[in-house]
Amino acid sequence: MPLYIRDDGVAALAEELAKLTNAPSKTEAVRSALRHEIERRRRSVPLAERLAGLQERATRLGLPNPDFDMKRFSDDMWDDA
Repeated sequence: MPLYIRDDGVAALAEELAKLTNAPSKTEAVRSALRHEIERRRRSVPLAERLAGLQERATRLGLPNPDFDMKRFSDDMWDDA
């Protein structure tokens, strides 16, 4: 779906950004600016909140099998018996 900028001030900002970043078009300048802002916002989520999701996923996976023999598994995989 197309995005139309109907505000002259916003269009001027997009044009200025395109010039400053050597973007081939205002569209590319806006695309890049949006991507940067999204990434900036994602990084602004507190570490504790980001880690909570990872901890939840780790809990769902459960503890590793204490009887698992990684050496044997690797040898079998590489046919190094």
